[in-house]
Amino acid sequence: CHQYTNRSCEECLKNVTCLWCVSSQECVEYPVRRILPPSDLCELRSARWGVCWVNFEALIIAMSVVGGMILIMLGVCCCCCCRKKSKKQVFRAPDKDDEKAAREREKRRVRQEERRAEMKSRHDEIRRKYGTV
Repeated sequence: CHQYTNRSCEECLKNVTCLWCVSSQECVEYPVRRILPPSDLCELRSARWGVCWVNFEALIIAMSVVGGMILIMLGVCCCCCCRKKSKKQVFRAPDKDDEKAAREREKRRVRQEERRAEMKSRHDEIRRKYGTV
């Protein structure tokens, strides 16, 4: 990497293991053992890695924002799915209860009509017996 010092950023960054420092115009080996390059090597806002048009500081911030947004979206999706499932379960139970109640109402109505028919036939018999028809 040191052979690209005082040349262009593009030439330095052709090698992925290199880091370009804008302030000192140096091409240095990227410290692989550390995630962030130390400030004595190059400041974050002057460091370029991968592409020349984004500094390391902006790259870290952008990646953090994108990662955070992905996590938030996953959380929202999980919450929506859970609510959707719970709503389906809540709405299913009353449907079954409503069907059961409707069947019971229908049975009561049928029994009531049968009783009315029986009462009417009894009353008709009594009227015929006493001749009040």
